[in-house]
Amino acid sequence: MKTLIAVLLMLASTIAATGEIDAKVDAALSADGRPEADVFRDPDRKPLETLKFFGLEDDMRVLELLPGGGWYTRVLAPVLADNGQLYVALGTDTVNRTIAPLPGFEKIEIIDTNENMRRPDGARLYVLDDFDFGVRDLDMVLTFRNVHNFGEAGRLLMHRESFEALRSGGAYGIVDHTRRHMEPDNNENRRRMDPLLVIREVQAAGFEFVNYSDIHFRADDELEYEVGRRSVSGNTDRFTLLFRKP
Repeated sequence: MKTLIAVLLMLASTIAATGEIDAKVDAALSADGRPEADVFRDPDRKPLETLKFFGLEDDMRVLELLPGGGWYTRVLAPVLADNGQLYVALGTDTVNRTIAPLPGFEKIEIIDTNENMRRPDGARLYVLDDFDFGVRDLDMVLTFRNVHNFGEAGRLLMHRESFEALRSGGAYGIVDHTRRHMEPDNNENRRRMDPLLVIREVQAAGFEFVNYSDIHFRADDELEYEVGRRSVSGNTDRFTLLFRKP
């Protein structure tokens, strides 16, 4: 009987935590002042399903890499504001300038790594110089549609530094546009990644592969065209991968 009670209590706690994440993400998505352009992308990006797949909880210390315009930053920061902590790193200028000063986003901690990322003249991909995020024992590192921006050396460095920043058992979540397996570079696939290559490189950094989700699978994406084309944008097939630091 005691064992049954313990199991039921644990199950109730899990259900409550799951419901709380649902409510907090939904509140962030419906917040006043959220840009209409962000709201327009909700059905495509499926933030609640994606963050639940990665195992987000509201008391985690989370690092978002390459936040860009801050679409996910505006979701993560309110969810973590009370009990957790959101860090952002690499390409944080827009978040620093337009989101961090806003009421309710003051707790975002911006890691100064912008000087370590550059794109040489005439190069297609960005380069990362050696760096250290300067934080340790994080619960989660996330990056959304960014791995494709770097060459192999930059990708491996980003994965290794993410590994170092996480605690044992910490999660590493990646979403990116899908490229055909082993397809050579061309002008159309330059912002796509081979998911099997990503898995191999992340494992080489020390991570364990945990799971794959088809949340962002698009059967009608032929994987032939540049992701920014009007006929493709917002409807790309994307892989969603979860890794864990042993």
